Amino acid sequence: MDVRCLECDTPLIGRVDKKFCNDQCRNSYHNKEKREDSTFVRSVNSILRKNRNILKNNNPNGKAKVRKQDLLNSGFNFKYFTNTYTTKDNRIYYFVYEHGYVSIGNDYYALVINDEI
Repeated sequence: MDVRCLECDTPLIGRVDKKFCNDQCRNSYHNKEKREDSTFVRSVNSILRKNRNILKNNNPNGKAKVRKQDLLNSGFNFKYFTNTYTTKDNRIYYFVYEHGYVSIGNDYYALVINDEI
C-alpha cells in the first residue's frame, strides 16, 4: 500500500498509520486547515475586541454616559456583543465581555462594567 504525506505527497516510510513525513509538513497542513476554517471566527473576534476597547476607553471609572454618535465615530458596531442582561424593569444591558452599555434615551448610552464576569 502506497501511503503518502498529506502535505507534500511524498511516499511515507515507517508506521502504517503515519500521515506526514516530518513535523514541518504536519504543522503546515494543520495551519492551512485552521486558517481556512477560522476566517469568520477571527473576523468576529476582531470586531468584539474593537468594541471592547472602545467601551473601555470611554469608561475609565466604571460608569459613564456617552453619546451614540461618539461610539459610532469610534467605529463601534452595535450588532456585535457577547451577552445580554435584562433587569427586573425589562431594561436590556448589552455586554462585550465585561463592558456593557444600555440606552438611556436621547441617543445617550450608560456604560458599565460587570466585575462578576
